[in-house]
Amino acid sequence: MFKVGHLVIYSVHGICRIDNISEKEIAGKLKLYYDLHPLSDDKLKISTPVDNHNLLMRNLIGREEATEVIQSFRSPGTEWIERNTERNHTYSKVIRSGNREEIAKIINTLMRQKQKAERNNKKLSNQDQTMLTSTRNILFKEIAIALGTTYEAVLDKVSGLIAQSA
Repeated sequence: MFKVGHLVIYSVHGICRIDNISEKEIAGKLKLYYDLHPLSDDKLKISTPVDNHNLLMRNLIGREEATEVIQSFRSPGTEWIERNTERNHTYSKVIRSGNREEIAKIINTLMRQKQKAERNNKKLSNQDQTMLTSTRNILFKEIAIALGTTYEAVLDKVSGLIAQSA
C-alpha cells in the first residue's frame, strides 16, 4: 500500500502525489481510496480504490533503472510498424503495460522516426506525435526525479545518444 505524500505514476496522468487515503461509502460499502493529484495539475483531483486490482499505479523508477533506461537509447528501439492502426494498437498496448524498458523502446523508435521524417521535410503523423509527446513527458519526468535533474536534461541526453547512434 502506498503512503500519503508518496509520488507514484498513475495511468496516463503521469507523476502524482498521494494527498490522502480516505474511507468512502459507495453503494453502501465502505472502501479505502487513494486521493491524489498529478504534479502537472494541482487542480485535478483523482480518487481511486486502494483495492483496485486493475490499477495502473506504480512506484517511481529507481536511480539504477533510470540510468539503464537512458542508456537503452543507444540501441535502435523497437520495430517500426508501417500500418498506422496496427502500430497505434501495438504501441498503446505496450505503454499500458507500464514496462519502462519497452516504453523507452517505443519512445526511441518514435524519436528516430521523427528525425527521419524531418530530414525529408516531413512530420510524424498527429497520432504518432501525440503518443511520443505524452509518453516521453511521463517517462522523462519520472527519470528526472529519480536522477535529481530536469526533464530538459534527460531529453538532451537522450537526443544526444540517438544522434550518436544514428
